[in-house]
Amino acid sequence: MKKIATLFVIALFALIVCPAKAQVKFGIKGGVNITSVRFSRDIVKSDNVTGFQVGPMIEATMPLFGVGIDAALLYSQKGMDASNQIGSENIKTDYIDIPVNLKWKFGLPIIKAYLAAGPYVGFRVGGDKFWDIPGEISGQMKAKNFNAGLNFGVGAELIKHLQVGFNYGLGLTDDFTSSKVDLSAKNRGWSITAAILF
Repeated sequence: MKKIATLFVIALFALIVCPAKAQVKFGIKGGVNITSVRFSRDIVKSDNVTGFQVGPMIEATMPLFGVGIDAALLYSQKGMDASNQIGSENIKTDYIDIPVNLKWKFGLPIIKAYLAAGPYVGFRVGGDKFWDIPGEISGQMKAKNFNAGLNFGVGAELIKHLQVGFNYGLGLTDDFTSSKVDLSAKNRGWSITAAILF
C-alpha cells in the first residue's frame, strides 16, 4: 500500500512540475468497464459485470519525445456477477477513481499509438456497501471505502484530439471484508475508453 501511495505522489508531482514547453490538454474521458473481483478463496464464482466510467482528464506531453503524464477524475462502476450452487447476485459499487499514468506516444502526426501505465486510487461513493452473496458468506461482505492499484493501457490518438484505448486495472488492495471468512478480494478489470481533448 505504501508503494502505491509513493508512486501516486511521484506521478502527481511529475504532472505539476512538467516543463513549460509541454503541450497541456484538457478533455473528457468515458468508457465501458468490464470488471470482476478476484477472491483468495474459492467461495463464489465471480463473473464479469459491465459498468461505465466518465470524467475530466488532463494530459501534458513533451512534443520532442512523446512522453508525458495524464491524470483523470473518473466516476467509475465496478463489481461482479457472484454465483454459487444456491443462487446468483449482480453487484456494483461506485467509485471516484484518480488514475495518474506515464504515457508514451509514437507514430505519425495524424495518428499515433500510445502506451500508458501508472497507479490509481479510488474512493467508494455509492452502490452496494454490503453485498448479499448467497451461501457461505451471505450478507457478510462489506465494501471498503478506499482502493488502489495499477493501470496498464494501450491505444491510439487521432488528429491530436481523439483518443481510444484499452486499459487493464490491477487492484492491489483488499477492497472487501467479511466477518465470517478470512479472505482477500481485489477489483480487477478491463475498460474500453474514448477521450476528447481540447
